[in-house]
Formats: sequence, structure tokens, C-alpha cells
Amino acid sequence: MGVPMFDIGYNLGPQERAALLQRFAAVLEHGRFLNGPELGELEERLAAFLGVPHAIACSNGSDALVLALRAADVGPGDEVVLPAFTFFATAGAVARLGATPVFADVEPHSLLLDRQSAASKCGPRTKAVLPVHLFGMAAPIAPLRAAVEAAAGHPVAVVEDAAQAIGAAAPEGPIGGLGLVAAWSCFPTKNLGACGDAGFVTTTDAGRAARIRRLREHGGGQQYHHDEVGYNFRLDSLQAAALSERLPQLPAWNAAREESARHYGELLEKHGLAGCVQPPPHVAGRIYHQYVVRAARRDALRAALTAAGIGSAVYYPVPLHLQPCFAGLGGRPGDLPESERAAQEVLALPIHPGVRPEQREEVIEGFAAFYRGASMPVR
Repeated sequence: MGVPMFDIGYNLGPQERAALLQRFAAVLEHGRFLNGPELGELEERLAAFLGVPHAIACSNGSDALVLALRAADVGPGDEVVLPAFTFFATAGAVARLGATPVFADVEPHSLLLDRQSAASKCGPRTKAVLPVHLFGMAAPIAPLRAAVEAAAGHPVAVVEDAAQAIGAAAPEGPIGGLGLVAAWSCFPTKNLGACGDAGFVTTTDAGRAARIRRLREHGGGQQYHHDEVGYNFRLDSLQAAALSERLPQLPAWNAAREESARHYGELLEKHGLAGCVQPPPHVAGRIYHQYVVRAARRDALRAALTAAGIGSAVYYPVPLHLQPCFAGLGGRPGDLPESERAAQEVLALPIHPGVRPEQREEVIEGFAAFYRGASMPVR
């Protein structure tokens, strides 16, 4: 049968295409390709969906992180503590502002930022901590804030990297308003994906929301008048229209991902793979952007799956403290053992809402064949 890691067409059936084309036609009609009425509509809908007072749309998730950190007054000379096991943009946004990313380890089971490790990295220059709601699992914010502020000896801003977790909730409540500000991505493969690049920022602080709006428009609230140096981080009206059209479907899509996760867990147990494959923890409030297992002989397993036409992905093969671009920060193998071990073991399985039950069965049958030493059909 073959199972792709991701099928961009899962939400592009005839009805969805017609609805998007109708939305796009409206944009073409009014001609306001930037800052059209679709932008305000999207921001209102996102704020209502997430239960936060302010949502500010922008160009993409990476730029959303920059805006969020600027809103927390992060700049040259500051340090920001963040997990080493995450996507590059988390640390890249810190570096783009002239600040220093300080890498901490992750918890072995959840792969979320370990608050004791984070606390151990805090010092007088620590301006913010940047937890990642990784793979759709929300990081607890309140205990992290308490730990890092106690270690730093001064207030530390909590900036949420929520790029992978729209709709998720932490023990304290829905994410996006638990820290000072939060950054989100709507890359096409995200749970809420645009038809191109898109992102947004959320906050409960009206003053910071106003500043973020200025920063995304070259730092000015009035054309040709600039309060500070900002960016061209606007979201175009076509992407705003697409996201507004898709947002009502997000709860159903998240539920489909959760069902896939439940089914994968059942199949792993059915095939007796507990000794070879560790499934991700299932906790209340998780929305499963990815279904990431930890697998023995991961690279050989993935090669066998690929040969059999079964898609998978490694998020992430190199922890950030070992990336060449951050070599000047002095990271060495062995510094953050849980992040390094995760990088050798993690494997993401197809979990987008279009994955069918028989495809999930084929994936886990491929796992079972590999660990039994049986040959899988090569496609």
C-alpha cells in the first residue's frame, strides 16, 4: 500500500478546495493583499479559539518567535535558556536578536525542558526562558517559572514556543497565555496549516500586543513614522483567509490525530514491541502534532521502513548544543545526555488526519517485521 509521512491533500478535497477558492476570490476582488479584512478576522478567531485576548498574525513561526522575544525585551547581552532538543528556530530567534541561547537538557520521558537543568543554567544575564510545547505536549509553565526565577534571583520572562501545539493545554490551562507571550507556526504540515508560510503571536498584555503589531510593520504605528526599528513580518491576506477557513475544522483534525495515537499504542502492544519501542506519553491536553516513539536500532529500522514504502521522520537528529553554528558557545558531546540520547532514538510516524487505520497497521507491521528479523517487501 505504502504510507507517506505526510499527505498535503488530506484537507484539500473537493469541498475544501471550493471553499478556499471562494475565499481567495474575495481577496482578489478587493485587492488588499496585505492588511486586508481577512487579517482582523483571523486574529479575532484565533484569540477566541485559544482563549486569549490578543492574537497578532505574522509571516511565519520563526518570525513569531523573534516578535515574542522582542516583546519580552530580549536583546544583545541577554541570555535565554531553552531546550537543546527542539527545532532550530527556537534558538535561531534568540541569536537573531543578538542574545545568547543557553541550552538545557530535556526530561527523558516527555522530552520537554527539564526545569532543574534549566534552573542550573540561569545566571545574572538570564532574561527569559523559552520552553517548547514539543510535538503537541504542553510544558508545565508555573513550576518552570518558579525554578528559574529562584535560581536566577530575579524575574525571568517565560516565552512559550507553541509552534507545534495549537489547541494543547498544560496543567494550568490552555497554552498561549500562560507565559508573557507565545509564538505559533502555521506551516503547512502543522495541525493548523496555511497554504504557505504563516504564524502568529499571542499575549494577555495589551501593551505588548500593541508593540508586536508595530514591530511587524517596521516598528511604526503610523505609516512613515517609526517608534523603533522593526521588521516586515506581515501576513498576507490570502494566507489569513485560508487559516480562517480551516480553523473551525481544527478540533476534528486534532481528534483524528489523537485517535491515531491511541491506535498506534494498541498496535505496538498487540505486536509485543514494548521491549524495542517506547511510545510517547499520553497526557490530558496533548494534541499530537507528531507521534514520536523511541526505537532500538532507529536508523536501521528507518531504512527498512523506507525500503518498504513506509514514511517516517527524525525530529531531531542533532541537538542544538552540537550544531556547527553554535560551536562558539562551547557545547560538547556528553554535556546534555538526555537530548543526545533522544536524538539517536526518536522516530516520528505518520499521524496526519488523513492516515487510515489500515495504513497505521501497515506501519506497525513493518516495525514488527524488522524486530523479528523478517524481510519486508521492498517497494
